[in-house]
Amino acid sequence: MEVIVQGKNGLEMAIRVFRKKTQKEGLVKESRRRNEFEKPSKKIKRKRDESISRKKKARKGETVY
Repeated sequence: MEVIVQGKNGLEMAIRVFRKKTQKEGLVKESRRRNEFEKPSKKIKRKRDESISRKKKARKGETVY
C-alpha cells in the first residue's frame, strides 16, 4: 500500500487516505481480531455471521418477483 505526501497540508491528507485504504481492505478489523485469542465457538459464530452479511450484500441488488 502506498500513499504519496504532497506539500505542507499533504501530511494530513495522506493520513486520511491511508486510514481509508486500510479500512477498505479490512486490515484494521483483522489486526484487532488477531490481537486476542478467539474461542472456537466464537470463531464459528463470526464466520457464520460474515457469511450471512455477504449473502445479504449480494442479494441487495437483486430484483425479487
